[in-house]
Amino acid sequence: MTSISRFRLSPMLPRDPGEQGRTASTLELFFDLVFVVAVSVAAVNLHHALTEGHVLDGIVNYALVFFGIWWAWMNFTWFATSFDTDDWLYRVLTIVQMGGVLVLASGIGPVFEEHDFSVLILAYILMRLALVAQWLRASRSAGQARQATLIYAGGITLVQVLWLASLLLTESMFFLALVVLVAAELAVPVIAERRGTTPWHPHHITERYGLFALILLGESLLASANAIIEALHASDDLAPLISLAALTLIATAALWWIYFWPPHHHAIQGFGRSLAYGYGHYIIFAAAGAFSAGIEVEIDVLTGHSDLHQPWASLAFTVPLAAFVLGIWVLAIRPQADRIVNTVLPLAGILVLIDPLIPVPFALTSIILVGAVIVLVWRKPADAEN
Repeated sequence: MTSISRFRLSPMLPRDPGEQGRTASTLELFFDLVFVVAVSVAAVNLHHALTEGHVLDGIVNYALVFFGIWWAWMNFTWFATSFDTDDWLYRVLTIVQMGGVLVLASGIGPVFEEHDFSVLILAYILMRLALVAQWLRASRSAGQARQATLIYAGGITLVQVLWLASLLLTESMFFLALVVLVAAELAVPVIAERRGTTPWHPHHITERYGLFALILLGESLLASANAIIEALHASDDLAPLISLAALTLIATAALWWIYFWPPHHHAIQGFGRSLAYGYGHYIIFAAAGAFSAGIEVEIDVLTGHSDLHQPWASLAFTVPLAAFVLGIWVLAIRPQADRIVNTVLPLAGILVLIDPLIPVPFALTSIILVGAVIVLVWRKPADAEN
């Protein structure tokens, strides 16, 4: 039991990493809802950029925007696994971060349309400073992790000052600054954890990552529904669009099956593996979000509303699919799987990647992914403990 202050606040003590029955809280699930909005807006803007033929520009903008979304989500998630008190101040600061995500979502359009990052950066800074307040509060009762909490607070604050200053730069200098500042953001946890490790709960963390993966896969299901909706309004393209909807559902289900095949908590034993798992999920999550945009591009191609043509249109969804499969194989499956799985899964990822060279790429892509799932069903993970 922890004491409650006269302000109805609980001491922000480090959570027990071996706590039994630790699961995602309702606040964490509520927090995830705003990211549904942000991811959806990012995917829609990527879809429009690709459809209009602005491929490189669209991909770069999406990568930068998605970094802000993913990094805000990930930092909250790892903080929560270490210091979640669920008292009123913790909830208020979390809701402030949610507000920042919604403002960030409103700034995504200007990034794609005008390369205007001002709203997005200001919203991002708001989210990060709310987290700084959480780290400072945690430092008061963090014990051996106190130095790490102070480094987190100081490092994040310094980087936010630099983000704010970046708005004063010329466009050419600004994009160079973006690279430096992203690297600085990534460096803060590495430095902090080297000075005093914060506790994390393996089951809780991997459950949170799994829930976010489901949010992103939900965007693909929306794309499948959009194909059916388009088919109902375009009788000439009915069969191709219905087929695309069915194949999208099959591919999305295959991604779900592949992602949740291994027991993920084994992949974050130790600082190095946890860092690789946490950071490596940027590729997996970004790919899942981009997959839905790729399906929307294919719908536009089938209905004659796209400047992007084959095979480039097919790459809009095969590249994300391959990145997702290869990413989760490297991070969570490879260390726990046998030789058969570790041969079939990367081969499936590579075949999916080169699929646009085949006359019927998406149908073949779905067959390849189903084949990979069949192998996973046949070869159960060595330790299926949850």
